[in-house]
Amino acid sequence: MKLPLSYYSNQDVLFLAQDLLGKVLFTKINDEITAGIIVETEAYNGISDKASHAYGGRRTDRTETLYSHGGVSYVYLCYGIHHLFNVVTSVDDEPHAVLVRAIEPLIGMEIMELRRNMPASKAAISAGPGSAAKALGIDRSLNKKDLNGSEIWIEDHGIQYSADNIVAGPRIGVAYAQEDALLPWRFFIKGNKYVSKPNTI
Repeated sequence: MKLPLSYYSNQDVLFLAQDLLGKVLFTKINDEITAGIIVETEAYNGISDKASHAYGGRRTDRTETLYSHGGVSYVYLCYGIHHLFNVVTSVDDEPHAVLVRAIEPLIGMEIMELRRNMPASKAAISAGPGSAAKALGIDRSLNKKDLNGSEIWIEDHGIQYSADNIVAGPRIGVAYAQEDALLPWRFFIKGNKYVSKPNTI
């Protein structure tokens, strides 16, 4: 059920950002398992993408994880408060990544409710990348983890969405990326209440 390492080696980050929709993201923290269906993603196309942390080949302690072979987690702190979870994709030294922006709670909802201090029926529990990470207990301790490991991983449960149900639009919060801010590299499931706003294009 776990996605094999070869899955993440795909060099087409736009394909993976769409294909990850419907896959199930799991965490196991202190023996507590939580999982959610990925319903919103954003693609970041490495050194040529002005919105990417690795734009222009930038390499720092933080971004070094992006240069790993696909199939590891990249978790960073945004605005000093929110942890954001990304799937590193492609091959060594090609720093592509897919940001998971929202999940639909599936397993361990009571645990998610405690982490987020709200009922799982409330969309805000896991809409938006910071909320999704918090619901799943993801923080910097899960950075650079093998996505085939036992702490954080992704499974294929056969959930498929037709092309008609996948909406593409510009990424959120990347105005600094100039013309690249307009690229339609955010993908989400039409009509899913857990998708972050704006949930229409």
